[in-house]
Amino acid sequence: MIFDRRSALFGAAACGMAQLFSKPSWAAIPERRLAFRNLHNSEHIDICYFSGGRFRRDGIAELNHFMRDWRTGEAIRMDTSLLDTLVHLQAATGADKRAYFTLISGYRSPKTNGRLHRNSTGVASKSQHMLGKAVDIRLKNIRLTNLHKAALSLRAGGVGYYPESNFVHVDTGRVRHW
Repeated sequence: MIFDRRSALFGAAACGMAQLFSKPSWAAIPERRLAFRNLHNSEHIDICYFSGGRFRRDGIAELNHFMRDWRTGEAIRMDTSLLDTLVHLQAATGADKRAYFTLISGYRSPKTNGRLHRNSTGVASKSQHMLGKAVDIRLKNIRLTNLHKAALSLRAGGVGYYPESNFVHVDTGRVRHW
């Protein structure tokens, strides 16, 4: 019951605060966009997923489809905090805003993850990939070591460094690294 009252009070306060900002103020919030190339199927995407102070359904839907399990075609709603983390990560590296991420792995279906886990010690049985909260990436023109350091500096979740496979794992789970 206390949780419900707090939630209601917080929601009312947030609505009240929103009225303090005019529509032009919301519109001034910078857009957020991401560009990707999929390593496995060569698909490319450059999409705005946030503008005018809100997430864009069309942009989120396109990113969800792009980050699907490329082995099965299954998709899930990706964590928008993960998307925002990638925007912050790009900024933290000093990369050109037009630089694209190479996506090695986004969403993984439980079937795919289970198969990969059985064949590799580097795949967690309860991977954040299955929740739409993780990506394995590279960033164009950014050294992998710099991408790794920038990801750690954000303290936004888990960060894995895989120099032998040439990618960095980023997730929005608890803060940890390996």
